[in-house]
Amino acid sequence: MAPEVQPAARPWVLHVDLDQFIAAVEILRRPELAGLPVIVGGRGDPTERAVVSTASYEARAFGVHSGMPLKLAVRKCPEAVVLAVDGPAYDAASAEVMATLKAVPGAVVQVLGWDEAFVGIETDDPWAVARSIQAAVLERTDLHCSVGVGDTTVRAKIATDFGKPRGVFELTRDNWFEVMGARPTDALWGVGSRIAARLAAHGIATVHDLATADEAVLASEFGPSMGPHYRRLGQGAGTTTVDDTPWIARAHGRETTYQTNLVEPQEISDAVHALADQVVEDIRREDRACVRVHLKVRFAPFFTTTRIRRLAEPTFDATVIATTALELLRALGDDRPIRLLGVRAEMVPPEGGYDPPRTVGRGGPPAR
Repeated sequence: MAPEVQPAARPWVLHVDLDQFIAAVEILRRPELAGLPVIVGGRGDPTERAVVSTASYEARAFGVHSGMPLKLAVRKCPEAVVLAVDGPAYDAASAEVMATLKAVPGAVVQVLGWDEAFVGIETDDPWAVARSIQAAVLERTDLHCSVGVGDTTVRAKIATDFGKPRGVFELTRDNWFEVMGARPTDALWGVGSRIAARLAAHGIATVHDLATADEAVLASEFGPSMGPHYRRLGQGAGTTTVDDTPWIARAHGRETTYQTNLVEPQEISDAVHALADQVVEDIRREDRACVRVHLKVRFAPFFTTTRIRRLAEPTFDATVIATTALELLRALGDDRPIRLLGVRAEMVPPEGGYDPPRTVGRGGPPAR
């Protein structure tokens, strides 16, 4: 009898995503909340202006989701337990998770956020590796995770959602169209509702439509780079290499949602200067001066806009940054009450410049 042929080891991309991460960390600290609808957002006061950072699966069953105004979330789920955001606790839990992933023999780990990372591994059994990662994370942190198995980062990332919660799912070139072909284009990582609407205007409604679309049509709509990029997304194409190069910030920003709308010029000016002071503290820690000022403003009731201006020379001067932001605000010519302000300082590049842009996930700041 001929010996059984074992599958050869080959490179795989695993996407590890913690299940309801922030809520799960809070439930570990308060075990009595297990099984209850839990919402984490702002200072934990649903009467204040804030948004949902995350919600437990029990709360999501009521239609609560990340980014939703806290007041609306509580109206949808009146029985929810509402907790304040505790960034340091999530930093600490994330660091333990990422250390666990980096301890996997032969693994290359690209951290995407508090709760997710790509793991590059060469193996003949990616499912076994995925299950071992789930077990190791659970043993070290008491947190559950889902794992997407793929032959590209795009397919691995999308696969994770099919495995949630606590599962493993595989997406490769072999089953991509079987699983994704009939789904709408906004089921793709990197295609939001606005892009999907623009695609639909050209008769491109499904992932398969996008994968087989005329590149010339896409290029005319989205440009010579992004048009073909969206077509490749439709095919599930992407990098097969996980990059563990440490993430380097391009900018630091601070923003505040005010409990009472800002109306008077002096209070608006004071608010912008306070934000600029905080931003300068951040960029001084990196010793990289500000070269561009970004302003974000949300007028009542909920109209948001952003503006950017390059400075004449790099600076650490908070007054220059604040003055520039206020000039951008005045140029809008809009005197409606303000409910949110944000100031962001784009810094000089690090020595040696930046690597090509890397897509970052949605799950909070990269773990350090």
